[in-house]
Amino acid sequence: MDRKKIGIMGGTFDPIHVGHLILGESAYYQFGLDAVMFMPSGNPPHKPCREGRASLEERIEMVELAIQDNPHFMLSLEEAREGGYTYTKETLERLTAANPDTDYYFIMGADSLFEFEDWREPEEIVKRCVIVAAVRDQVSMLELDAQIAHLKRTLNADIRKLSTPNIDISSRMIRNWIRRDEPIRYYLPNSVISYIHDLGLYLKSED
Repeated sequence: MDRKKIGIMGGTFDPIHVGHLILGESAYYQFGLDAVMFMPSGNPPHKPCREGRASLEERIEMVELAIQDNPHFMLSLEEAREGGYTYTKETLERLTAANPDTDYYFIMGADSLFEFEDWREPEEIVKRCVIVAAVRDQVSMLELDAQIAHLKRTLNADIRKLSTPNIDISSRMIRNWIRRDEPIRYYLPNSVISYIHDLGLYLKSED
């Protein structure tokens, strides 16, 4: 029996934007994935303070709205836990134990590769997934290739570069635009823009 190949797009998605969706779609086609799971973080270890942001429930609803018209995108609540930190290593342990017939492709921005050794037990993460690195403006190809070679050598990691247009958008940038009442059309799906406006999200300053 053929093994399944599932992509994982993790993040706060605060809010989800077209950059996230393009990464997921590009990985789906480049690596022949069966599906891509969008996995909102409940309380990510590196972003403990969330004043002026959307709640977990609101972020989940925005992800649902953003991916609802794509049959190979799925919502996963595997990391949607308000009560405590969720680590990638623990998530992958649960997923691989529950689905031994599946190979997971963990999609991240290239900048995250330079912090990867500071994640909890990175050597255990790479045993359970392929790392897919998406190019970002602030990272040169030479630096990226050198870091990939370093992680392959030190962690025996399977790291593959994602060939995709560099859509250098951040959720922080979009939140700032919303606060300043600047246009965000085309940076997010229309359904997500309507949701943000209806609930008045991101109008308060972040602490």
